Amino acid sequence: MAGHTARTRRFAALAATAAMTVAATTLSGGTAGATALPVPHDINGDGYGDIVLPAPGATVAGKAYAGAIVVLYGSAKGVSAAKRAVITQNSPGVPGTAEEGDAFGASIALADLDKDGFADIVVGSPQEKIGSKQSAGAVTVLWGGKKGPVSGVALPTLEEKLGQAGQDVAAWSGPDGAQVIVVNRNNSTRLTGPFKRSGKIVASSYLHKETGFMTAAAYGDLNGDKAADRVLVGGRSDDKSGGSVFVNSTGGKINRLHGGDGLFAAVGDVNGDGYGDVVLGDPDDPRPDAPLGHLGGAVHVWFGSKTGVAYDKAPMTIHQDTAGVPGGGERGDAFGASVAVADLNKDGAAEIIVGTPGEAIGKKADAGGVVVIPGRRTGQLGSGSYAFTQDTAGVPGAVEAGDRFGATVSAGDLNKDGRPDLVVGAAQENGQGAVWVLPGGKTGLPLYTSSASYGPGSLGLSKNQWLLLGGDHRQ
Repeated sequence: MAGHTARTRRFAALAATAAMTVAATTLSGGTAGATALPVPHDINGDGYGDIVLPAPGATVAGKAYAGAIVVLYGSAKGVSAAKRAVITQNSPGVPGTAEEGDAFGASIALADLDKDGFADIVVGSPQEKIGSKQSAGAVTVLWGGKKGPVSGVALPTLEEKLGQAGQDVAAWSGPDGAQVIVVNRNNSTRLTGPFKRSGKIVASSYLHKETGFMTAAAYGDLNGDKAADRVLVGGRSDDKSGGSVFVNSTGGKINRLHGGDGLFAAVGDVNGDGYGDVVLGDPDDPRPDAPLGHLGGAVHVWFGSKTGVAYDKAPMTIHQDTAGVPGGGERGDAFGASVAVADLNKDGAAEIIVGTPGEAIGKKADAGGVVVIPGRRTGQLGSGSYAFTQDTAGVPGAVEAGDRFGATVSAGDLNKDGRPDLVVGAAQENGQGAVWVLPGGKTGLPLYTSSASYGPGSLGLSKNQWLLLGGDHRQ
């Protein structure tokens, strides 16, 4: 029992570092994604968006915390547990072998890397041992196809002891080609296509060292040229509540965004001007040595334009003390621990979906919730915002302390009705995690009474503690 407890604590620490949540949205220039709970894409080519759920703490063939992912396929009726695929490193066609502590699925991104019309799944295993290098990390591409992902290849990564390659991943596919960013602990590697299923998998790679300690990455189109713009998020700095944000930086040109810091990024058109905007989740509370940030957490937005984002301009900041946003900033709320961007009401200005997994509901600490901030053409964001929790009528389950509902968020059209559906993870539901799917309504509000939840039992996963079904963001 003592050994099992030690492993549990060890994985909790590893998962806290490895399981990132950085959401992205689809823009006109291409597709982008990087998150523990990625934006849905069509993996099997049937025209419906599919969800890929992380379970990096899953036990596989007796190997604790080896990790797994679950594909829930979309249909005219949305997703269901009946139409799913559970994939591990022991699955046929998947490179590697399931080993204790690998954390396969700690990060996931979706994009059509080989341009065959099927979205491919990029999966990070940041605790994978490579040779004698502990926690060097690994990244796998699972190729999409009519039968789903039945084969894959390992991407080249920087192999360093404790390098944790794949602690986050981002992927892009657009007219300018395909790219993948592999976040390592101390830097990141950008892989540039064309990507191929055999032979030389990747055309070239570039090592980004300019950001230093790294946490996350995202892609998007910030200037309307339909080409990939890179967003890299550094790790926490001594004088900040989070890390610095860099856009299209290289070793010779460091483009650091001014006036805000955070941990998790998304890209989407929040003001409806046709340009992607950088949305940064900054969930940490200010500290005496790091006075930036807001009590309870915040979200920062840098707006795109025909010239991209203005590096020297301070962002627009939204928090639970902003007019129109439900609740109030309280220590530990973790507002901004997860962020996604999607146009839920189809007015052309995308909503910002914000997880608050540390939110207390009544006396139940860390029960968690989700806040939706409507996009708007001009003015301060916040007006018209709304929130929901497991205490909202129609949402399955019940509010419990420690569930961390909102640890991950995502959105995409799962039934081809033209309305994005919300996907929400609760990393510690019953100590194991769970995922909710809330169909989109005609007004943009979720159809709470049509919501469904999925736990490990319904998905055919192990039910061990720290399964982290749905992923988690904590570091």
